[in-house]
Amino acid sequence: MTKKLKVPEHYQAVMPYLILSDAAAFITFAEEVLGAKQVMKEMRDEKTIRHAEIKIGESIIMVAETTPDYEPQNAGMFVYVQDADATFEKALEHGAELVLEVSDMPYGRSGGVKDPFGNTWWITSMIDA
Repeated sequence: MTKKLKVPEHYQAVMPYLILSDAAAFITFAEEVLGAKQVMKEMRDEKTIRHAEIKIGESIIMVAETTPDYEPQNAGMFVYVQDADATFEKALEHGAELVLEVSDMPYGRSGGVKDPFGNTWWITSMIDA
C-alpha cells in the first residue's frame, strides 16, 4: 500500500531553494519584474536573511543568504507570465542579461534572461489563439 505524499498547505512537492550573495536584492528583483510577493522572512542578524519565501502565482521560491557553510546555489526557472515581451524587457531594465530573445515557440512566447544573481529565467506566456 502506497502512502499519499503529504505536503504542507501552500507548498508544492518541488520548490527552488536559492542561496544567494544578496538575497534581499534578489527578492526586490523578483517583486519588481515578476510581481512576486514576499510571504516569509527570517533574519540571521540585522543584515543576513536566514530564510525567506516569495510567491509567484501559486509557486513558492525559497531564498537564503550565503554563509561560510552555504555556497551560492543558482537555478534555472521556467515562469509563465501574462506578457512575456513586457516582462522580458522589464527584466533587462532591472539588470538581467540576454540569454535568448523572446520568440514564438510551440509552448508559448518565450525568451531567456540571466538575472543579476546568476539565475536563468525562461519567461513564457501563452500565445492567444
